[in-house]
Amino acid sequence: MIWMPSEMPKQDKIVITDASCFILLDKIGGLDLLNSLYKHIITTPEIAAEYKKRLPEWVEVKAVTNRDLLYNYAETVDIGEASALALAVEIRADLLIIDDAGARKFAQKLHFNITGTVGIILNAKLEGIIPLIKPYISKIQQTNFRISDWLIDQLLNEAGE
Repeated sequence: MIWMPSEMPKQDKIVITDASCFILLDKIGGLDLLNSLYKHIITTPEIAAEYKKRLPEWVEVKAVTNRDLLYNYAETVDIGEASALALAVEIRADLLIIDDAGARKFAQKLHFNITGTVGIILNAKLEGIIPLIKPYISKIQQTNFRISDWLIDQLLNEAGE
């Protein structure tokens, strides 16, 4: 059976995303990619405040209950990233979307399954939700989000573009 993009089943993963993902996808008109890919998108009040806009109704906002863990992580990364990491521990998230290099390294030390915003765009292409990633990459390059030429080449290669 061939799936049409609108009929693609969503990945049944618990996904926590940091503010940078919401901000960048919003800037490039790709916020709905998250909803197209995943059934459970969760964030924290700290991240929602960082985003500074109303989140879509399909995003669940959940507070971290273990404040000690949150403040412990906040000694290494910013409060939004710390809240995402602490919540990921509490609810046993399947995937953490985080872009900051330092926060990604910290998350890897904690053995989290992570990706970044451009990874979401690539995943959307691989899942047949979007036909090409190149238009999204071009829009990203027009923002203040830093993406290396090397990473762009890797993404385009993986996407077959």
